[in-house]
Amino acid sequence: MAKGPGLYSDIGKKARDLLYKDYQTDQKLTITTYSSTGVAITSSGVKKGELFVADVNTQLKNKNVTTDIKVDTSSNLLTTITVDEPAPGLKTIFSFRVPDQRSGKVELQYRHDYVGISSSIGLTANPVVNFSGVIGTNVVGLGTDLSFDTKTGNFTKCNTGLSFSNEDLIASLTLNDKGDSINASYYHIVSPLTSTAVGAEISHSF
Repeated sequence: MAKGPGLYSDIGKKARDLLYKDYQTDQKLTITTYSSTGVAITSSGVKKGELFVADVNTQLKNKNVTTDIKVDTSSNLLTTITVDEPAPGLKTIFSFRVPDQRSGKVELQYRHDYVGISSSIGLTANPVVNFSGVIGTNVVGLGTDLSFDTKTGNFTKCNTGLSFSNEDLIASLTLNDKGDSINASYYHIVSPLTSTAVGAEISHSF
């Protein structure tokens, strides 16, 4: 088990990935190549009915700095620069999309044995500020996720989450949409030898 409670985005993530990640009926092809200099190039294409969507992602790692450049068939270019641990437990992520001039964002993540904090701000004149924090241990964690729009002066997101983990079971409960909905998820490793797991998720809107 990992140290600390993790970040707020980790609450319920195991169950979500098991239930939804890469689950699709569309035809998909992915090819990844690696160069001797450490550059990874991934090409992927998805056929959705008569529509074919493709992208090319290039990743370059240099010491603790990782640069990802992704180009898709709509001529969008997404660049993400990640600096891992400029200080112990700290990660800095800078991302922007071309030609969207309002997409620039800086995110700071901090992980500790008893706390996990993530904060981001958009690089615009009136940015949206996001903050999430979790306190606890690698067994029990309690956290909140907030977004504040400086243009309107309103909180656009206010969520609260609780997680419980042990060696083979992860359960979570989140209150979302400013208290309008509740979500419970369950992830259980049935057989570690065969990497077999079961998951469930229940949502209710008030």
